Amino acid sequence: MIQIRKSEDRGKANHGWLETRHSFSFADYYDPNHIQFRGLRVINEDWVAGGKGFGMHPHRDMEILTWVRAGKLEHADTMGNRRTIEPGELQAMSAGSGLYHSEYNPSPDQPVHLFQIWIMPEKRGIQPGYDQKTFAAEGRKGKFQLVASADGDEGSLMMNADARFLVADLGTGDRSTYAVEKGRGVYVQLADGAVVLNGQTMNAGDGAMVEDEAEIAIQASSDAHLLLFDLK
Repeated sequence: MIQIRKSEDRGKANHGWLETRHSFSFADYYDPNHIQFRGLRVINEDWVAGGKGFGMHPHRDMEILTWVRAGKLEHADTMGNRRTIEPGELQAMSAGSGLYHSEYNPSPDQPVHLFQIWIMPEKRGIQPGYDQKTFAAEGRKGKFQLVASADGDEGSLMMNADARFLVADLGTGDRSTYAVEKGRGVYVQLADGAVVLNGQTMNAGDGAMVEDEAEIAIQASSDAHLLLFDLK
């Protein structure tokens, strides 16, 4: 079973300095039919204006992943981390027993485009943690590249969740498949381009909730960038 979540059906907000789209209920956006998908609680697609950002704010008991598509994002937290995240880098943060962090666009005039993802943790109250890594673009050209997982498989960043996060860059006409273990679900977020997923058309911004499918077959109708979450 595949349910497509159209881009235009996502929650929307424009705060001037921040334009955002919510795949699931978040902040002032509430949709009882889209609270979360399995352990995937948040997919926010954000555009943050130059010189603006999120001030210090708290999190706890959540796995937070940040994937930048364009521009740069400066991060600071109460664990002492001060890092800049650029396209091709993944930030993975375990909020655990609690922390504060801020996110800021250092460019004076160019927006930063990013996806922030929250996944429910396997264990609560753990020691907060932070990691960041650059993943070579060649590793996702025409195929899925594993960037975060519970066990750090294939050089991916580890997270405190029974989940796998993969990304892919598919050129027009490229075809890629992903095998789904029995009992697991998959969420696919299309960041750019257009694809056909198991016979269903998806355009930029669309998501797909996949249940009870042994395999996902994706063919790109145009150059496409995809995020895939494999969830317990």
